[in-house]
Amino acid sequence: MSKELKSVDYGLEKIFEGAQDFLPLLGTDYVEFYVGNAKQAAHYYKTAFGFQSYAYKGLETGSRDTVSYVLKQDKIKLVLSSPLNSESAINEHIVKHGDGVKVIALWVDDARSAYDETLKRGATPYMSPTVEKDEFGEVVRSGIRTYGDTVHIFVERKNYKGVFLPGFVSWQSDYNPKPTGLKYIDHMVGNVGWGEMDTWVKWYEDIMGFENFLSFDDKQIHTEYSALMSKVMSNGNGRVKFPINEPAEGAKKSQIEEYLDFYEGPGVQHLALATDDIIETIKQLRARGVEFLPPPPQAYYDEIPKRLGAHKHLLKEDLNDLQQLSILVDADEEGYLLQIFTKPVEDRPTLFYEIIQRMGARGFGAGNFKALFEAIEREQANRGTL
Repeated sequence: MSKELKSVDYGLEKIFEGAQDFLPLLGTDYVEFYVGNAKQAAHYYKTAFGFQSYAYKGLETGSRDTVSYVLKQDKIKLVLSSPLNSESAINEHIVKHGDGVKVIALWVDDARSAYDETLKRGATPYMSPTVEKDEFGEVVRSGIRTYGDTVHIFVERKNYKGVFLPGFVSWQSDYNPKPTGLKYIDHMVGNVGWGEMDTWVKWYEDIMGFENFLSFDDKQIHTEYSALMSKVMSNGNGRVKFPINEPAEGAKKSQIEEYLDFYEGPGVQHLALATDDIIETIKQLRARGVEFLPPPPQAYYDEIPKRLGAHKHLLKEDLNDLQQLSILVDADEEGYLLQIFTKPVEDRPTLFYEIIQRMGARGFGAGNFKALFEAIEREQANRGTL
């Protein structure tokens, strides 16, 4: 290993050679949220997280039932969609789940092949291959259903030169706060019901050719009060990673149970967004009003050199800065990582964000699980849902 650890675009490393290649994925194309008020949600993500205006679809572009605002920051594209009438299917999703992730869109070279390959392996169809055209070319999209009401859309855009998708126009805005240094989606975590984790692990293995990269059981992820189990699924080139969580028996209600209760079913729990400078990113996010989980105790930071082990001399960040910002540190045999978690970004205690910086580490912060879940439990106690 190099003596100097650098923050890397971990998602682009080809490290999962065991996964199958019948579904080659080029990366995450976009994530679409169904929300009650897309205009206001867009303002929040611009103001708080530093996303920029990118594309728009609404009444002015001929869309009579849905409005969508597309936000971009480096490689991350978020789509915020709201219904324009009571007949829209988006309403049902919002009434049941609140604001949440509906679509995890995956960038592919051949959307027809992706659809056919997954369907013949048992996927449930959501959107048959559809060609969308405008003066800038064409996009082919297809889709399948995954856990809960979440869907995967396969996006083929090799013959398109437009801003986002046909039907969208460039969104010009005078209000574009400075980006906060967010680079790409490192991973997305799904919560599923009791006893369902292995079912969905097998689904990703069989339907999409993913590989179970890491596994954590309730002996590793537990506190005095609650526990959960998690398995990390990855596609063949490591560009797309989906940890899947399920609750485990504990003395009190776990964060996964709380999510399932308020989301009213399985869904995306959080998006992990990567940065190359987590200290500067978190300083900016805090200054813009983003709320994070409460800090771990002093003992946590006293033990960081021990937790880093052989990597402790490579730590570039000042421990005082990390402690002041409540940033967590973990290490594996490849290096270390820095991470922090927001509080839920909506009134329902469901969706939240992780900010992560990888300094060689390939893991997911296993050494931080106890401190993290104890912080979540303190928030659950405040909400009366523990």
